[in-house]
Amino acid sequence: MRRFAAERARKFLSSSLRSSYSYSSSSSSNPLPAAAAAAAAAAASTAMSSTISPPVTVDSINPKVKKCEYAVRGEIVTHAQRLQQELQTSPGSLPFDEILYCNIGNPQSLGQQPITFFREVLALCDHPALLDRDETHALFSSDAIARAWEILDLIPGRATGAYSHSQGIKGLRDAIAAGIAARDGFPANADDIFLTDGASPAVHMMMQLLIRSEKDGILCPIPQYPLYSASIALHGGSLVPYYLNEATGWGLEIFEVKSQLEDARSKGITVRALVVINPGNPTGQVLAEANQREIVEFCKKEGLVLLADEVYQENIYVENKQFNSFKKISRLMGYGEELSLVSFQSVSKGYYGECGKRGGYMEVTGFTPDVREQIYKVASVNLCSNISGQILASLVMNPPKVGDESYESFTAEKEGILQSLARRAQALEDAFNNLEGVTCNKAEGAMYLFPRLHLPQKAIDAAKAANAAPDAFYARRLLDATGIVVVPGSGFRQVPGTWHMRCTILPQEDKIPAIISRLKAFHEAFMEEFRD
Repeated sequence: MRRFAAERARKFLSSSLRSSYSYSSSSSSNPLPAAAAAAAAAAASTAMSSTISPPVTVDSINPKVKKCEYAVRGEIVTHAQRLQQELQTSPGSLPFDEILYCNIGNPQSLGQQPITFFREVLALCDHPALLDRDETHALFSSDAIARAWEILDLIPGRATGAYSHSQGIKGLRDAIAAGIAARDGFPANADDIFLTDGASPAVHMMMQLLIRSEKDGILCPIPQYPLYSASIALHGGSLVPYYLNEATGWGLEIFEVKSQLEDARSKGITVRALVVINPGNPTGQVLAEANQREIVEFCKKEGLVLLADEVYQENIYVENKQFNSFKKISRLMGYGEELSLVSFQSVSKGYYGECGKRGGYMEVTGFTPDVREQIYKVASVNLCSNISGQILASLVMNPPKVGDESYESFTAEKEGILQSLARRAQALEDAFNNLEGVTCNKAEGAMYLFPRLHLPQKAIDAAKAANAAPDAFYARRLLDATGIVVVPGSGFRQVPGTWHMRCTILPQEDKIPAIISRLKAFHEAFMEEFRD
């Protein structure tokens, strides 16, 4: 549009100049008309340009994009980034000296160290020339060197910069399948595995496959990880909420899921799938096996695809709970390919925390061959996931074993991280429960606490006056006073009339006491300011 307008203006200006030239040729004694014509043409061009709308406006973009929201990196985080810039340019200008990002599960950004064995293998795969040097054997463990050779032999051209098969490198998928089989006690097939750039693209891929229109619905837990509401919105579907029971430790109750399913169907919505996040995000609960059996039976009976988000499977902090995959539970119940199940895993969570490496996979079972061809086609559009992420996914599911040189150091690093996370979770849980008007369920797993805020009416009224949700109002005030970044519970959805915030347990252990101290001082002042 802008190009055509410019062309019209050019022709207009050219015509005006030709006219003025003809006039000046016959009346050379008076140059003013020519100058006036040129000025008029320039003015017309400027006026025309000022009235042309930009080719893309907020009103003209895809409405599905506008509907999509992702609170984990929303307004509070944007404000935190501005404050961080202010601290860098004007140290001492704020009542704190650093921003503590407790809003997102990004462990290494908060000081967690990567697993040595994983990084050694990655380094050797990325720079294979090191394998031919004598000093490499003094710098790297023998099993890391051996694993790097094994992996390089699987990669076309032994180059991590090369494209791979669209599902991922076959040998790496074999290793992941072996890891799944060892975890569950049931066989896994490499052909069922699609390696992706983290779990998020896999979720998008399944939403793209399942959602045909706004009449297609996806059952999601509330509170939910915003990836699900965002991806459903982007692909034009309808989120069908089912509420977790905070009073029972964020329990998933089948009668609630069934009620929401029936309500959606009564409104003409075809519910395609049930999302279950285990361990929970943002709620931190770990499902009991009996509950998982109910969920599997429900999906089988109702003809729903079970989308199992299992990216926190290594993050279990209580002795009376353990992680069981839905693949394992369904096989124990005697179900095989007759249950449509998609299981998601990521290298970003667990004890590894390799968020920036963007590695993950989905295991797809219970789909007909023609549907699987369509899933592969969608994967092929993106060519392949990054090779470093693929390698990491294979290492996560096939780490050092007893007898390997790195086994003891690997185990010490792994257990050290998980035990520290458990202590941090307990310390923050206790701190929240000691605050006036705050209640917090135990973080049985994952990386978060989701305390409930029982706010005074004056605070709720002040939030309304500021055109903010009460928990967003609280989170903004907390950030401005302490530098602590949390996510308002309203960004995850919640039972109407309740207010929460999500806080990670990821700041390093030596910083937890200072965080608790800052939080306590702020909360006491906040409650006093708005006391009814």
